[in-house]
Formats: sequence, C-alpha cells, structure tokens
Amino acid sequence: MAVPVAFFAVFFAYPVAAIVGRGLKADGVWQFGRFGEVLSRPDILDVLWFTLWQALASTALTLLIALPGAYVFARFDFPGKQLLRAIVTVPFVLPTVVVGTAFLALLGRGGFLDGLWGVRLDTTVWAILLAHVFFNYAVVVRTVGGLWSQLDPRQEEAARVLGAGRFAAWRRVTLPALAPAVAAAALMVFLFTFTSFGVVQILGGPGFSTLEVEIYRQTAQLLALPTAAVLTLVQFAAVGAILALHAWTVRRRETALKLVDPAQTARRPSGAGQWALLGGVLLTVLVLILLPLAVLVERSLDVSGGHGLDYYRALASADANSGTFLVAPLEAIGNSLRYALVATVIALIVGGLAAAALTRRGGRLVRGFDALLMLPLGVSAVTVGFGFLITLDKPPLDLRTSWILVPLAQALVGVPFVVRTMLPVLRAVDGRLREAAAVLGASPLRAWREVDLPLVRRALLVAAGFAFAVSLGEFGATVFIARPDNPTLPVAVARLLGRSGDLNYGQAMALSTILMLVCAVSLLLLERIRTDRSGEF
Repeated sequence: MAVPVAFFAVFFAYPVAAIVGRGLKADGVWQFGRFGEVLSRPDILDVLWFTLWQALASTALTLLIALPGAYVFARFDFPGKQLLRAIVTVPFVLPTVVVGTAFLALLGRGGFLDGLWGVRLDTTVWAILLAHVFFNYAVVVRTVGGLWSQLDPRQEEAARVLGAGRFAAWRRVTLPALAPAVAAAALMVFLFTFTSFGVVQILGGPGFSTLEVEIYRQTAQLLALPTAAVLTLVQFAAVGAILALHAWTVRRRETALKLVDPAQTARRPSGAGQWALLGGVLLTVLVLILLPLAVLVERSLDVSGGHGLDYYRALASADANSGTFLVAPLEAIGNSLRYALVATVIALIVGGLAAAALTRRGGRLVRGFDALLMLPLGVSAVTVGFGFLITLDKPPLDLRTSWILVPLAQALVGVPFVVRTMLPVLRAVDGRLREAAAVLGASPLRAWREVDLPLVRRALLVAAGFAFAVSLGEFGATVFIARPDNPTLPVAVARLLGRSGDLNYGQAMALSTILMLVCAVSLLLLERIRTDRSGEF
C-alpha cells in the first residue's frame, strides 16, 4: 500500500488541498463564509441547477434509448454481434473533446444537418443531451446487458406457465433481478454527465455551463480561486455521494442470483416483434453512434472543390499553424502516444500494487484505501491540473517544466480503471495456491510471478488498454499543464476549434479522426482479449 498511498498523497491530495486552501484561506485563516457568498450568487445557482437537471435528463434519455439495446445484446444471437458490441463501446473510450467535435460536425454551423435541412442544434441543450447519450450508450448496454445475458430465462418462463402475462412475468421476475444493475448503470451515467466538461465546452457555447466548465472558467479565465475552490468542494461532495450509492448498488448486485452461461440464453430472433426490435436497435446504433463518427471523418476530408487529404497534410506544417501552435499539430500525435504509454506504465504499477494490497487485507483501513483510489473521479480534473502548477514548483518536486507532469496527471485517471479491472480477478485466485508455492520454498515475488501473473495476465492487458485509452483522451488537467511546444491531441483539437477559419476547423476534424481511430483500434484489441463477461462494465 505504501507506493499507491505515497503517489496519491503527493500527486493528488497535496495539489488539490493546496489550491482549495489558497482559495479559502486569507492571512492563514479559513474563510468558510465564502461558501455562502458563492452559493448565493444567481449565476452560480444557475450553473448548479443546469448541472443537476441536464445530468438527470441525460441519464433518463440514455436509459430510455439504451435498455432495448441491452436486451437485444443479452438475448439475441445474430451475425456480427461481437463486432457491433465493440462498435457501440467506441464512444465511451473516445475523449470528450472528440465526442463534442463529432456532434459539432453533425449539428453545428455548416454541419451535416445544416447542409441537409438547414437545422442547427449547437449551442442548444439538445446537442449536449444527444452527445451524452452517444457517450454513455455502452455503459447501459454492457452493464445491464452483461447481467441480463446471465439470468436464467427459465425463471420467467415458469412464471408464464403459472399464468402470468409476458409483461407481468418480466416485471415480477426479471426486473427485480436487473434493478441493481440498472441502478448502477444510471449512477455511472449520472456521474459522467454531472462532471461533463469537453462536451459542454464545445457544444454548449456561452449559454450553458456545468460545474466543471465553471471551475475552468473561474480558474483559467477569471483567476477567481475562492469561487473555484467552493465549486470544487461542492462537486467533490456530490460525486462522493454518487460513488457511495454506486458502491451500495454493486454490493446489492453481488447477492445470490441464479446465473448461467450467456451462450445458453441467446437465441436467434423469432417472430415479427423480435425482428422489429432488432431492426430498431440497429437503426439506433446507425443514427446515434455511426452517423456522428462518419460525419466526423467526412468533414476531415471535405475541402473546397471536393474531398481530399489537404487538412491532414496541413497538420504536418508548422508554418500553416504559426498562430495556433509553436510546432506542427501532427507532433501532438507522437506526444499523446508517448505520454499515454508512460501514464499506462505508472497506472499499472500503482493500480496493480493497490489491487494486490486490497486482496490480501480486510477491514475499515482497506475499505478507506479502496475509496481513496476512486477520488480522482470525484474531483475536478481542472483543479488537479491547476494544482500541479502551483504546488509542483519547488525542489525536490519542481516539475513545471518537465514532460513527466502530463503522464502523472493522466495516470491519476487511469489508476481507478486498473484497480477495478484487476481486483475481481485477483480476488478469484485461490490463496491456497500461493501458500503451496511458499511451502515449496518460493519467495513472495516468485509466488506472484508463477502463480498470480499467469492467471491475471489477460486482465492486466485489459487494464493496460483501458488506462491507455483514458490517458490518451484526458483533457481537463492536461489543458493546464501541456506545454505549447508539446500539445496533446485533445488539447490540440480544442485549440484549433477555438480559432476561426476553415483550415483550423478542418484540421480539428482531422486530428479528432486520428484520435478516434487510435481509440477504436485499442478497444477492438481489448475485445479480443477480454475475459470478464459479467455485469460489470
């Protein structure tokens, strides 16, 4: 536990506490009255209200659209099912900047709908809600559908034999078993939409702002640290409550259920109703997921007079981007890959040690340690990034000019994914195997290498893939600490979108397409090695 605790203490707790303290302390005295001052401001109340209701609306809309997909993937067997399952997961691993860019190409000025019917939805709440459904569709499909596919259908059939109608049998038998999974999926969608940053920043315009966007504005544009500190603590408290509820629903899901092999429950659709349901889900995937991605690719190729690779070629020119970057935007690809690889190594070391520690001990200390590992998901990434700048500026940790600062920030986001992926597999390893190895003279390191590692190798690869994908797309903290001569892909996309001109817009589309393809390839590789088919995402 020593290495993970030290890592989080130095690179998470210290920067966050420092920036909150700088905002809430004056002459060494805590100014708690600033909570009342900030939270009574009408503009801040509007931000809080919008953050809450758009998250609720996004969650409800996602459940409404995605639950039929969860049923189809759980109960139907059809050609291309595994490929389609991977496709619907692509949006989840995409950086939110790319999601926003894709919907900007679909719904914005000069976008697909604007050119087809003269319809623009950018800077409206509908664009934000649709982008959130696009991003979170896979959370519901995989979390609920994963458990649904393992529920024994004979239980529902028995209820129908006893006289219950189709809907009554589903409501009384299947729904209670699915309720914890549905609740867990809803809470995760709510968490992601409550803390939404890149999507709202790109699609919302000046009229819409979530807590995360407002923290960024108060910190980076207004330098109002007291307001940013108060909003950070408010978001932290809200997300902490969400995570606690999620942990409770996960524990409920761990209660005894009669689960079967998913291969035994999937059948080819039969009857007009089932074929219509399958067709509706496929149409939803086509319109909601494939269309924005296809429009993004098309806009990256759309040059005056037809289609071509002009925007991709411009990415290699520093002269064409001298007003936006100190280097050619194409260098952001190499920067992002290097940063993400280093961040993945750090996340695997820290997260792997943490997961191993959690499997060997119990009690309140370990439960508190487990909660500590999830905290980066509950604190504003903007706060973490700005905290890096104001704390890691003195020896022996003067890292402001060091390239390692970006991978460290990205690893903070990757560690929870590593822990959540590794922990179930490590807990499934029979401890008697380690004891037998020890009795035969193996050291703890050799026992881990020869007993644990062969059993968890594939889970380790999956954890590495997820850590790489989330590190590649991290934006909230990186936007503060990425140097102008070493931008990452998400930062480069945001900068290009922030400047006018067809060239900047086209290059943003091209960079987003490249980032999308890298994330999609990573995900398809994960699908080939993934072993966990349970109800956990």
